[in-house]
This record gives sequence, structure tokens and C-alpha cells, in this order.
Amino acid sequence: MTRRVPAPEPAPSGRVRLVVANWKMHLTHLETIAYLQQLWHLLEPDDYRRAEIVICPPFTALRSAQLTIDTDAMSFRLGAQDVYWEPEGAFTGEVSVPMLAKLDVSYVIVGHSERRRLFGESDEVVARKASAVLGGGLAPIVCVGETSDERASGDTGAVLARQLDAVLEQAPARELDRMVIAYEPVWAIGSGTPANPEDAEDAAAQLRRRLAESAGDAVAARVRILYGGSVDVGNAASFLGQVDVDGLLVGGASLDPQRFAQLVGAQAPSPS
Repeated sequence: MTRRVPAPEPAPSGRVRLVVANWKMHLTHLETIAYLQQLWHLLEPDDYRRAEIVICPPFTALRSAQLTIDTDAMSFRLGAQDVYWEPEGAFTGEVSVPMLAKLDVSYVIVGHSERRRLFGESDEVVARKASAVLGGGLAPIVCVGETSDERASGDTGAVLARQLDAVLEQAPARELDRMVIAYEPVWAIGSGTPANPEDAEDAAAQLRRRLAESAGDAVAARVRILYGGSVDVGNAASFLGQVDVDGLLVGGASLDPQRFAQLVGAQAPSPS
């Protein structure tokens, strides 16, 4: 018998909260199946009402995740951790938007700080990826954030504006509503020291104002902005209590289904 759970409800902002599990280079396809089955039964019906839940496994586990979600009619969305901007071609090792779409992928993370820092992805590269994802009918989760040196120099606002503007200059304007932005301060990623909720709100508000200036108030009001960076069970609700923070991009705390279920359940509740 198919288990029925409620659909996510809008937060007071009118936007549906989004919680994204980014597994990075962890979990095999077999471990993915076991994880999803466990998480599906750990979450309570109210947890599904609070937020849209997205799972981003490695490329090697996407097909197994898709089949598991479909077989049990699980209320999870599937996401990918990266993509290449060309639809096909002689690009050894790369994966395209059409390939991901055939696996029922809904979201694609682009510009994660690890991609920028470890693999040299520029603002231009991130923008091309985001534009390709939007053009292919999927939703990019565009990651932006400052380093510790940029923060110390008071350049956070300028860095966020530069990274966002690069995407807005290339992205199809009619598709921008589908874009998600993730503020992930580079200095907080994996450090165990997250930004405080007020800092996250300040950054999210800056990003929303920049969106309004470039794309209009209506688009800015609909685009969801997430916080990512050492998110865990103990601080999830405090971030989600901020006006402009619409969800979370979760790394290490998403690798254990029980811990991730507790994090989802710790969210600030939606209105009844």
C-alpha cells in the first residue's frame, strides 16, 4: 500500500521551504537505497508539510535513487551535485542537463564553494551551468559566498553581488523564478562554525535586494534563498526563523538518515 504524506505548505513568506541534502563524494548506490528507505520511514507526516526535501547523491547513485523513490512513491525530489553546460559532445567525464532530466532530476547544485575552490570554477563557468540548467527545465541551486579574507575586509556584499550578477546576466529572464540561491560562506563550510542566523539573514536580504534590482520585485519575492555551512540539528530552526532564509543546504549532517530526519523535524513550523 502506498504511503501518503502531505504536500509541503508555504511559509509565512509565501515560499515553500526547501531542505537539500548534499552528500558530496559519499555513499554508494547500494547505501543510497538503504538510506532513502530508512529516511522515508523516519520522517513524520508533519515533516513533509514543513518543507520540500531534495536528495543530491553522487552521479553513480542517481539511477538507484530514482528507482527507489519511484517504486515506493517517496515524496523526495532528486538533485545532482554538478553538471556541464553543453547538451552533448566530446567532454570525457562530464554529465549534461538532458542526461539528468531523463533520471527525473529536479535540482542541480552549481557553483558550490568546493567546485570554485578545488576545481577552479569561475563566475563565468557557474553562470553557464546555471543558464543551461534553467534552459533545460530544471532548477539550479546557485551557490554564492565569501571567503574568510573577503569577510574580514568587509567585501561580503560585493562578492555576493558579483557572483549573482554573473548568473543573472546569462540566465533566461523568463526562467528566473525557478532558480534557487544558496548562501554558503566559504569560511563556514565543514568548519563546525556556522554563520550566525543574523549574518545569514543579512546576506539573504542583500541577495534578494540585488534580485529585485535586476529582475524585479515579483521575481525576488518568489526566488528561494537557502543557507549552507555547518548546518546541524542544533541550529537548523534558528536559520529558518529568519525572514529571507527559505531553507537549508546540508552537507555532513545529511549523511546519516536519522540525523537528517531530526534536522528536518527541527525546522520552524509552517502556519496551520
